[in-house]
Amino acid sequence: MNRLRWLLHDSWVEAERHLRIIPRNVELLIFASIQPIMFLAIFVYVFGGSIVIPGFDNYDQFLMPGIFAQTLVFGSAFTGIGLADDLQKGLVDRLRSLPMSRSAVIVGRTISDLVRNLFTFVVMIVVALAIGFRFTGGAVDAITATALLVLFSYALSWVQAVIGLSVSSVEAANSAGFIWMFPLTFVSSAFVDPSNMPGWLRPVADANPFTLVTNSARALYNGNPVGNDAWWALAWSVGIIVVFSTMAARRFSRSTAG
Repeated sequence: MNRLRWLLHDSWVEAERHLRIIPRNVELLIFASIQPIMFLAIFVYVFGGSIVIPGFDNYDQFLMPGIFAQTLVFGSAFTGIGLADDLQKGLVDRLRSLPMSRSAVIVGRTISDLVRNLFTFVVMIVVALAIGFRFTGGAVDAITATALLVLFSYALSWVQAVIGLSVSSVEAANSAGFIWMFPLTFVSSAFVDPSNMPGWLRPVADANPFTLVTNSARALYNGNPVGNDAWWALAWSVGIIVVFSTMAARRFSRSTAG
């Protein structure tokens, strides 16, 4: 119990350290918010008139949950980039010399990035409502959908942590952290119905955990039956956290040894 309390305390202290930097680097938040708004505008105003989704009279109601999910997933990349930057600058080695939990360095980073992600998500909600999106499923369903999206984003932060601790530079972390997220988000149900994809690609999209998370959020936001997708989405998120947090802790120990 004392070790857990120690870990939680040190993790929050480390998270606060990262969060205090944000007011001095407002540009980071601005540009992190601009990208998803651009995606939203392009799909709504450029492609929206050409895309018809069965069961949805308005493409906005289909699209927005996918944009929300993509925004949070892309935001998880900051974890890998931040850890790679700390390692490159030698900051992690200095932290290891302090009487603190070693795991708190990674946990604190993921927590601070989660808070930053939530800020971007709020911006996206405001823009979506301005465009015409509505939470027709009610407040409880909307909160549940948001919680699933945020949890999945947090899970992928641990994937990014492993990447950030495995590469040799910030530039490599940036490239490696983003390259796999494009097929993850686009080969899914985020923007189109997978039934319109080629036969060989459709099973990949259907099995994609990002599809399960997006489908769950979309059903809850729109007040439709969610079925077992929400439970599968929850299971994927928890499983990713367990596996990749263990990998990150081991990689962190090797990366900073000596």
